[in-house]
Amino acid sequence: MSQPDWDDLRYFLALHDAGTLSAAARTAGVEHTTVARRIDALEAALGVRLFDRFPKGWSLTAAGKALAPHVRKMEDGLHGVLRAATGAAELHGKVRVSAPPALAAWLLAPRLRPALHRLPGIELDLRGEARETDLMRRESDIAIRYNRPTALGLAVRSVATVHYRLCASAGYLASRGPEEWEFLGYDEQLQHTPQHQWLEKIRGERRYCLRSNDLGALYQAALAGCGVAVLPDYLPLAGLLDVTAPACPVKRKLWIVMHEDVRRAAPVRAVADEIIALLAPEG
Repeated sequence: MSQPDWDDLRYFLALHDAGTLSAAARTAGVEHTTVARRIDALEAALGVRLFDRFPKGWSLTAAGKALAPHVRKMEDGLHGVLRAATGAAELHGKVRVSAPPALAAWLLAPRLRPALHRLPGIELDLRGEARETDLMRRESDIAIRYNRPTALGLAVRSVATVHYRLCASAGYLASRGPEEWEFLGYDEQLQHTPQHQWLEKIRGERRYCLRSNDLGALYQAALAGCGVAVLPDYLPLAGLLDVTAPACPVKRKLWIVMHEDVRRAAPVRAVADEIIALLAPEG
């Protein structure tokens, strides 16, 4: 086994995140043959096969899965070195972060204090927006999204997985059987979401007693004993009981997205690294 080239490891992460040669090539701004050649070189250097090649995409082998977290740590460490080399004096200015309203209010805002303490020169503009901001037009510097964009020129990375739970208050579940349940559902702005579509399938003829485009409103209504809701696990659900029959199977990936040019700015990179760290699974 010889010393692997860092650029080859960078292409390994790009292909791991993208899943296909063409998508990885678009992210890296190269031809797909370059990505394939770099992966071949890395496998030769390490003496192990990292990807199984399939017509519809490349899939990590067991060795590739074992390698991925270590390479990710190397990448994060390199970003830290670059930030230190740039100098703390450059970490000044405003960084705009866009996220769906509930994510901004319930997942990001309560956990940002350590990051804000480490970045005293940065003013964070956290925007809760139902629409997807246009990163190509610089409407925001960083976006947190449920949908993975495919546009050229965007840097994309999966940062977390949100799990959904069917739940209600203890008093509500004790007061009536499942056939009498009423539901707290999403309004027309959110009816396309997989969690609402699943709820539509399992509720049958039972009615919605309340609909809203605000997850916070649905959460508070569930706490108050108004009905049964499908809610994400980043909400403080300790006051609610899970409904396990049926259990909600919905899981949604979260992606952090930046324009390739913008992500090179030291303040944006610093904020992105903080967000990635706070959203990373523990353990």
